[in-house]
Amino acid sequence: MKKILILRFSAIGDIVLTSPVIRSLRAALPDAEIHYFTKPAYKDLLIHNPHLDRLHLLAENLSEQLTQLRKEKFDHILDLHNNLRTLRVKRALKCPASTFNKKNLSKYILCQPLLRPLAGEIPHIVMRYGETLHGLNITLDNKGLELFLPDGMEGEMAAKLPSSLQGVPNLLGVVLGAKWATKRWPTHHFETLLNQLGRPVMLIGGPDAREEADYLTQHLKVPYFDAVAHFGLLEAAALMKQCQAVLTHDTGFMHIAAAFGMKTYSLWGNTVPAFGMTPYRTDHVILENTEPGCRPCSKIGHQKCPKGHFRCMEELTPEVVLERIENGELEN
Repeated sequence: MKKILILRFSAIGDIVLTSPVIRSLRAALPDAEIHYFTKPAYKDLLIHNPHLDRLHLLAENLSEQLTQLRKEKFDHILDLHNNLRTLRVKRALKCPASTFNKKNLSKYILCQPLLRPLAGEIPHIVMRYGETLHGLNITLDNKGLELFLPDGMEGEMAAKLPSSLQGVPNLLGVVLGAKWATKRWPTHHFETLLNQLGRPVMLIGGPDAREEADYLTQHLKVPYFDAVAHFGLLEAAALMKQCQAVLTHDTGFMHIAAAFGMKTYSLWGNTVPAFGMTPYRTDHVILENTEPGCRPCSKIGHQKCPKGHFRCMEELTPEVVLERIENGELEN
């Protein structure tokens, strides 16, 4: 194998979760060229990865781009996205390919209360990504996720913290926001928890979390640093590395925290760990309300609770989360 193309167009967490495949490929084929095809919005997650030789960014005119990609004469494709667009790429490039199993049928069954017992186990997504390596007679390694930052960025971002929070041993990173509302823990729960916990906190998130951050900064009674929507993705990740632990929803930053080997407390609403997307090979605590029989209601999420009660998150109380954090429970 001289040249291999990896396909994964989105999103943040999914791309970070492909890092063990990239590393395993490089270890097994040190002289091969490893290329990665993704969307421009996610290039920062990959451009500093030393195991990759070249990055291809999805263009508006895919037909023209495929003409150029054919000239690369790839020996094998690893399709870690498995959608219509990657099918088009594979057909156009006409070379052997291995495609990961999305387990969409099992996920659908899990979302149907009457059928749920028939769903079966869904292996972790990293394991399913790793199965694509079997076509190359390569085995996935037993190491965790990786995310590479530019040289000097971590120190540069650490210096942006106020002096009162620099080097604080119990700084808690709190990731706000999520694309889907049913993945978000209520803001008033964050307010109660963080004030009762009494630890300094760093608020992290994108523009979708700005409203939540504005509310919290007016109601927090503990020292805080507001990084929400003020920095780029890698800059926010570098800031998060200054924290002792991270409290996050089921979002991309949960997987970035895992890539840094950070202790992670993950909040689960309409999605469930059984989908195979838990923090990978890092100390973590799953925080979920398993009582509602309607959960999971979607493999992705909704902008409002389909039942109207949002019990999965509303009844995951600050007191329950506080106890789990203070007890320091960990699940490997």
